[in-house]
Amino acid sequence: MPRWRGAAPIQRALLAGDDETGICLMRMEAGLDTGPVLARASCPIPRGMTGGELHDRLAALGAETLRAALPDLLAGRLIAEPQNDALATYAPKLDKAEADLDWTRPALELERRVLAFNPYPVARTWLDGRPLRVWRARAEREPVAAEPGTVLREDPAGIVVAAGSGVLWLTEVQLPGGRPLPAAAFLNAHRLAGRRLGAA
Repeated sequence: MPRWRGAAPIQRALLAGDDETGICLMRMEAGLDTGPVLARASCPIPRGMTGGELHDRLAALGAETLRAALPDLLAGRLIAEPQNDALATYAPKLDKAEADLDWTRPALELERRVLAFNPYPVARTWLDGRPLRVWRARAEREPVAAEPGTVLREDPAGIVVAAGSGVLWLTEVQLPGGRPLPAAAFLNAHRLAGRRLGAA
């Protein structure tokens, strides 16, 4: 606190490209996450971590921090530190429309969107009028002349798609009625090179 306040601080931290996040024990107030902080602990955000993985790490960190702070809290030894409201950023709840990938955006921004929205609502693009869910991806710097959304090549390590700048390697994808598949398994049944991904 008070970097993110609201319904989706984990996903907003990932979308913003934050290097670290953390948990706070705070006293409840009428405002949205505005109470004074009794204890805090930070957590690095390594590249490639999903929203679900970060949630689980923070849940464990929160439990550890509470257990360590509880004796001092019960004894009245913890001093509540007021938050600096000027540093706060609102973290609104997730909207499913945010999960649609806009291929004109930079590849790194798209990578963050994919990771932040795993496991919900899951980033998606479109292939032949059907939604293609993207569970994992990574951005790479690479000069690109093709139109954004063009599948440049197929590789067992990923489906390489042109973005507004750089390329996005789709490493785990899912079509309706199927299960999430690593790129190598997906490409066993689908040929995508040269095709365009994008709006329905």
